[in-house]
Amino acid sequence: MFYKTSLLFVLISFFSFSQNTSVPDDNFEMYLETHDANLALVTIGDPNSLGDGLMNDIVPTSKINTLQNLDIENLNISDLSGIEDFIELQIFNCKENQLTNVDLSNNVKLIHLYIEGNQLLDLDISNSPDLLILWCFNNQLTNLDLTQNISLLSLRCDNNNLTNLDVSFNVNLNDFTCRFNQISTLNIGNNTNLGEFHCGNNLLTALDLSLNSNLTAVHCESNQITSLDLSQNSELRKLICYDNQLTELDLSNNGLLINLDCSNNNLCSLNIRNGNNTGIQNINFSSNPDLTCVIVDNPSGNHSTWLPLSFTNYVNSPNDCSSQVLVDDLDDFIGTSYTLPTLVNGNYYTESNGNGILLFPGEIIISSQTIYIYNSTQCYSNESSFNVIVSNTEYRIPSFFTPNNDGTNDTWRVIDNTNTFTSIYIYDRYGKLLKSLLPNNFEWNGTFNGNLMNTDDYWFVINTNSGIPIKGHFTLKR
Repeated sequence: MFYKTSLLFVLISFFSFSQNTSVPDDNFEMYLETHDANLALVTIGDPNSLGDGLMNDIVPTSKINTLQNLDIENLNISDLSGIEDFIELQIFNCKENQLTNVDLSNNVKLIHLYIEGNQLLDLDISNSPDLLILWCFNNQLTNLDLTQNISLLSLRCDNNNLTNLDVSFNVNLNDFTCRFNQISTLNIGNNTNLGEFHCGNNLLTALDLSLNSNLTAVHCESNQITSLDLSQNSELRKLICYDNQLTELDLSNNGLLINLDCSNNNLCSLNIRNGNNTGIQNINFSSNPDLTCVIVDNPSGNHSTWLPLSFTNYVNSPNDCSSQVLVDDLDDFIGTSYTLPTLVNGNYYTESNGNGILLFPGEIIISSQTIYIYNSTQCYSNESSFNVIVSNTEYRIPSFFTPNNDGTNDTWRVIDNTNTFTSIYIYDRYGKLLKSLLPNNFEWNGTFNGNLMNTDDYWFVINTNSGIPIKGHFTLKR
């Protein structure tokens, strides 16, 4: 009889214990004792409260295991023991507490988790596959595994100690913020639904946004990014990329852009010619000392609110910027040899665009060739060229020219170093006068009254100081 009575007592005790959930944190328990299932404030002992009416470190499990929403924000809670019995919990706000760890392994139905502003070192949400919103910023997280949270729409994990982050499984992500971490590489190529993206104050050196065509706002400030291709981001309205190492920024495909801050970079090229300059509300490209010209829709438009206010050199095309790179210009020469003079702007090269052999002032040219003078900044370049014709005579009369705008022999140009010639007359094969040329302009472009002349032979008469004319012909080749 004694044995049966003792067994019954043990079973009753076990059964009674199993109906309660341990809540050792007094602040957590106080909340449960003073709130009902609708999270409305009640007094301790109220039959509708989530507690048992006593501050005894336990609450009835039956009162919490069906709760779907719990808001315990900023209650100085340091221990969330007991949360494992909130098995129906979907929306959980526990931000701004003193949590250093939390076990959410039983909360498999979570869809919103707001756990920011704590002291968490780790966060395991692998058992919450339906999670849509995760805000865990302002913690001390060193790792965040999101591989099981494929439904995630919004992720905000700013101000942690993350060094890497894999969001490749979170293909539905629309809102992503990871500022103030120590992330050096970040791949968001799978996150094609991204609308807002914030990755400022990390260690990024590169950022590929080519697959994120739905982006409307990008904040990548205070990184070490050296280039940024936004040609595929036509929906972009806001770009904040200050404090990086960008040298070029082309926004010509971003016609919806209204807010831009690219200050404090190494920019020497900025193209904002996108057809919507009048719609820009805020723009700042200050503290880019190498930026000398900016390409815009209308150079004479109103840019009075653009920063820096002192900037005035707005142009219409990249060529306008290139043409502002100073480069010396020398005349063609004909003679037995030519000594390269000292240059102020540019350097001598044997090929175009700074290619070929670098030549130096003082070198003597003893073979006929085209010499290029090339000058460049970090983003733009400009060049001129001149011909050195090594000959025993002091003049040169070309035997042909090819006016096809390729930069070589585009005009029929007579060189007269001794000013022997007084005038030149050009005729067609029938003796019709097409062009008369005077000194300092012995050059013909192959037109007559604005019309292009055909491929053919043409005749010239050159009058000289001696009174003895020089006659001959040359070929125009198209």
